[in-house]
Amino acid sequence: MTVSMPRAINFALRPAAVSALAAALWLAHAAEIHPVSGRRIAPVMGFGGADWLVRPERVTEENPDKAVSLLGLRPGMVVADVGAGVGYYTVKLAGKVGATGKVYATDIQPEMIRTLRQYVAKKGVTNVEPVLSTATATGLPEGAVDLMILVDVYHEFSEPQKMLAALRRALKPGGRLVLLEFRKEDPNIPIREEHKMSVAEAKQELEAEGFALEKVLHDLPWQHMLFFIKKDSAI
Repeated sequence: MTVSMPRAINFALRPAAVSALAAALWLAHAAEIHPVSGRRIAPVMGFGGADWLVRPERVTEENPDKAVSLLGLRPGMVVADVGAGVGYYTVKLAGKVGATGKVYATDIQPEMIRTLRQYVAKKGVTNVEPVLSTATATGLPEGAVDLMILVDVYHEFSEPQKMLAALRRALKPGGRLVLLEFRKEDPNIPIREEHKMSVAEAKQELEAEGFALEKVLHDLPWQHMLFFIKKDSAI
């Protein structure tokens, strides 16, 4: 059975209950088509689906520790966890860059940011700065970030072209943007199609906005890792 993030709503519920639950899980969204690739843009998962981000199965389905190890992070680096949610990846990134580094953790939902602050404090992590962003503005300082990571996030951008321009401005010269996306090329991965991305789609969309695809890694169970580098000049 194909599942989404979070897993499928129980439609045996009364219609009113289904509507309330759907509103909690997904932010309001009218289906849009990306003008470059023709990809259907997925709805954003609401705070009501936050448990999906910390599900135990994530370890076997995504292997987050391996993903972080493949980023090539070093102590002292400045990293942005874009669409950080409750901070699941944020604390892992913070450990890699160390006390001399910094992690900006962004999200567009105040409830996610509040929960992230609590999670980071509980873990005793002190090198994280939560940032409330919008669909078109990152809230990040310009030219400050060495590497950005977007874990199962980019495909939900409601304004992908505007957001990529904002992300690009926040990167240092030669900075990298890394997408982790469920592999659309593999029909056996049990995720809804609009929550997957192919390498071709990602390459087409990001290279149109001033990025160059550097490499693709297929080391994770369900996702590919796409490394993009900021070009010297915008398109």
